Amino acid sequence: MQQRAGQRGRAWAIFAVASLGFVLSQFYRVSATVISPDLMRDLGLSVEELGSLSAAFFYAFAASQVPLGLALDRVGARWAIIPLSLAGLVGTVLFALAHGAGQALLGRVLLGVGMSCNLMGALALIAAWFPPQLFATLSGFLVGIGYIGGLFAATPLAWLAQGWGWRWAFLAVGVLHAVQTLAVVLVVRNHPEGGALTELTRRNPLSGLGQVLLRPAWWVISLGTFFRYGCFAALMGLWAGPFLIYGLGWSKIATGNALLTLTLAHIVGLPLTGNLSDRWLKSRKKIILPGLLVSAGLTWLLTGLERGAPWWQVHGLFALIGLCSSPGQIMYAHIKELVPGPVQGTAMTGINLFTMLGPAVVMQTAGWLVSGRPQELAHPGAFAPAWWFMAAGLALAALVYAFLPDSQPQSARPAQGGGD
Repeated sequence: MQQRAGQRGRAWAIFAVASLGFVLSQFYRVSATVISPDLMRDLGLSVEELGSLSAAFFYAFAASQVPLGLALDRVGARWAIIPLSLAGLVGTVLFALAHGAGQALLGRVLLGVGMSCNLMGALALIAAWFPPQLFATLSGFLVGIGYIGGLFAATPLAWLAQGWGWRWAFLAVGVLHAVQTLAVVLVVRNHPEGGALTELTRRNPLSGLGQVLLRPAWWVISLGTFFRYGCFAALMGLWAGPFLIYGLGWSKIATGNALLTLTLAHIVGLPLTGNLSDRWLKSRKKIILPGLLVSAGLTWLLTGLERGAPWWQVHGLFALIGLCSSPGQIMYAHIKELVPGPVQGTAMTGINLFTMLGPAVVMQTAGWLVSGRPQELAHPGAFAPAWWFMAAGLALAALVYAFLPDSQPQSARPAQGGGD
């Protein structure tokens, strides 16, 4: 009895440590937004270089996915997370102390690699330490808790950067990162005593790849998640900051507040759209397709914002964008229900790769389209090419998605995705 109680206590401790790791991952993804003017000033960055710097995290994250799957297969979550987390910690310090674009870029690459295991490793630990019937619920809680990192990267980070400077703010987060890494070493174990690696960690991410690549549905959903999460993360994780600060003339705190609205609306939308898909519409396509179409229209509406726009107009538009982006999580369930069971894991791993490539490509492309130095961005029209590109990408994804077969939920529980 005592042994079971002890294992139960360790399981929840592991869940807490893993959740903190995903909070850090979400923070690092979107932390460049409110400090973008500081980065451009202190590192001497152009708009294109700012886009490349932010994209580097996502390129490194995406490139790590297949090697990560193999590492989870061979050594389990604990020994995959520890060295990667240490690499991310080095990246945090290097980024905070950078005095040029090259150092900052290397820091972002190390952060992308370091955070690449914080979701898949956490899911492997949940699968190993908790009963199967709790997996969907706990993975949902994990994703929800992770968004605390996105919330902290909004107004709280703006306050810290304004009071301490962005470098000290990042070093402070680095202390929390170090504590979390130490907790992984002390608390986390791959599985309970007498257990073994779970199916989630044993699965080779390359198995069944040929079957997946021959399925048009996989390519359509990959394009959908590429632009859906790519455009949302590019807005939340980078371009909303320069647009509001330079284009509309807002303060860092006001910009952080708008990002809070965007993030909170997205968090609220995740369970709402999942429940709508599972229990009411009993359809994946009927919620994903309208989400893509409306997101395209809302992104285009960003081109109409002018200096002096009332705060409620910007907050309202950001709230709608966050809400309408949330059905993207259901794409993971859609592909899972369109492919045979033996290749479902491979299909979803591939979808996750495109999910993380999307922000990298969209961030960087938007930087090329906007171009210029800060003094050239003092009107919102300078950002219009980026919004047109994002709106066109979302519209293209919706057009292609319209020809995709629908699927029905296999259970009443919302499916959880990996990219968000």
